Amino acid sequence: MSTTSIPNTTARLLREFAQEGLVNIVGGCCGTTPEHVRAIAQAVEGLEPRWVPVPEEVYPQFAGLEPLTIRPESNFILVGERTNVTGSKRFAELIKAGDFGKALGVALDQVRGGANILDVNTDEAMLDSEQVMGTFLRHLASEPEIARLPIMVDSSKWSVIEAGLQCLQGKGLSTRSASRRGPRRSLTRRSGSNATVRPWW
Repeated sequence: MSTTSIPNTTARLLREFAQEGLVNIVGGCCGTTPEHVRAIAQAVEGLEPRWVPVPEEVYPQFAGLEPLTIRPESNFILVGERTNVTGSKRFAELIKAGDFGKALGVALDQVRGGANILDVNTDEAMLDSEQVMGTFLRHLASEPEIARLPIMVDSSKWSVIEAGLQCLQGKGLSTRSASRRGPRRSLTRRSGSNATVRPWW
């Protein structure tokens, strides 16, 4: 709405918004005058503030192209870990060869095998792990059958986790098989992901 409108018009419209529960707060902006603010305050005086409904129960939710909600009645959640250079010789060989197309086949096998979440790990001394993580995740994002699953970015390096989180669509997870030190809180807040930390045993 134009703030150059007369104060009573602005106040009337904002009162309607407030009555319909469409606004949390009302006030002036550039172009409004003290008369606008005074008229708005009078128009909404006595109206109940909008209350944001709070769900009775909150469950963990993740998403690729499709949401995954984990409820108490949910079955076992299967994390596919074959897209991991330390856990799959075939995947490691394909990644080292730069054959991302065939590496997607490993991911697809897991999806068709019933995985609910796909774990991706590119930690290998001979690889540029950050670059490989980003490249592989971008390939994953181009395949809808795979991209529908939430992705778990798995690494012992914070830089790889950050590179991976920047490539996720939806709400993924990050996991670090190492100590608790590092920018875990900052990374997960900025990316919106959920974090798990697995200490070395």
